Amino acid sequence: MAQTKDSFTIIQLSDFHCGDDRFDKKLMQTALEEINERVADLVVVPGDLTAFGYREQFEEAKDYIDQIQCPQIVVIAGNHDCRNVGFVHFEELIGPRYQTVTFNFCVCCGGVLQEKVKIVAVDSNKPDLDDGEIGRDHYQWIKDQFGSENDFKVFVLHHHLVSTPGTGRERNIVWDAGDVLEELRKAGTDLVLSGHKHVPYIWPVANMLIINSGTVSTWRTRGYTKPSYNIINIRSDNIEVVIKTPGEERSETEKFPRKVLG
Repeated sequence: MAQTKDSFTIIQLSDFHCGDDRFDKKLMQTALEEINERVADLVVVPGDLTAFGYREQFEEAKDYIDQIQCPQIVVIAGNHDCRNVGFVHFEELIGPRYQTVTFNFCVCCGGVLQEKVKIVAVDSNKPDLDDGEIGRDHYQWIKDQFGSENDFKVFVLHHHLVSTPGTGRERNIVWDAGDVLEELRKAGTDLVLSGHKHVPYIWPVANMLIINSGTVSTWRTRGYTKPSYNIINIRSDNIEVVIKTPGEERSETEKFPRKVLG
């Protein structure tokens, strides 16, 4: 039986970089404590669990992921995880690099409306390169996974589909970003969740929200940007995104209207 609340909550935390000399265990543990207190419905980790793709770094990252108290956790690999053929350790210790997760959720909006949430997560990495690509051979698979139903659709990848301020040149987006955006628009995608450049940012594009998360647990940050994770509350009429720094009361919140339910 699906739970009935006035919203469902996605926690988006990314870019652990276990093994990096700027990794901060205290930040990581603080974030995990806050996340477990909030009791999210879904946790999404869009990659870069490690610094160099070594097995012991994945083992450390898995220890942190195993502490997350959430019924649904989706984890994908990042470009750092695919260094040194690290994707073989990812698959063995963390899980598949392509996955689809579906679950039901009941939202109160005057009456009770049951929604199906569908998450399609892909590996956008090119081994030993920082750039990314989805690839034409995966477009039909993505379309098939999302289907034509009126679900709440979430697409997860590591790299950016739209350039983010303060992150450098546009080559940091995936090579086939335009084609992927078109496929996601046609599929009726609601959210796109990514990580990669350690800068949290939100782009409303083609009736989608493209939400990037910062690094949750390292000081590999840019300018005055602090480590952070995202709290995404989906309601019947809006989507609220909270950008939260572990251990700090202050956060940034933005709200966006969502598509009409039906």
